[in-house]
Amino acid sequence: MTDILTATELRFERLLPAPVETVWKYLTESELRQRWFMGGSIDGRVGGDIEFVFDHDQLSDGDVPMPERFAANVGRRWTEKVVRYEPPNAIAYTFGSDADSIATFELKDAGDGKTLLTLVHSGIKNRDQAANFGGGWTSHLAVLEARLDGRRVPDFWALHREAEDRAKAALAGAEA
Repeated sequence: MTDILTATELRFERLLPAPVETVWKYLTESELRQRWFMGGSIDGRVGGDIEFVFDHDQLSDGDVPMPERFAANVGRRWTEKVVRYEPPNAIAYTFGSDADSIATFELKDAGDGKTLLTLVHSGIKNRDQAANFGGGWTSHLAVLEARLDGRRVPDFWALHREAEDRAKAALAGAEA
């Protein structure tokens, strides 16, 4: 696990316990993507739409209350644009406040049925956005790894709080 966080770009590497084709399905199929991140349809081509549906109650296996600051987002739907689509090795899409904010996922066969996932989120505007996205991506990737490994996720929001605190600490000295 490698994380590099700056005020304008985040980079995460994870060795996942599943083959590339399985991880690709978790990135692109709505039913699987909602188990670790957000569901929604995808038009699998450059220029196509990718839809996101905020329903993070699905991420915890336990009965966990949603933090108040996220409660207004429940059921929210929006679309972003696919800017790279290379099945089953890479997908990138706009993500965040504007078209300059891009989340890129690259998958490489790591042997023994494992996949090296690299996520780079670029075009972030400032340290506060980086901490928010950094905490989110870290916690969502932890859920993805758990789902692929057949493990339960008792409390997504505890993972999220811890990840956001770590991201804020890592970015404390970064330029705002």
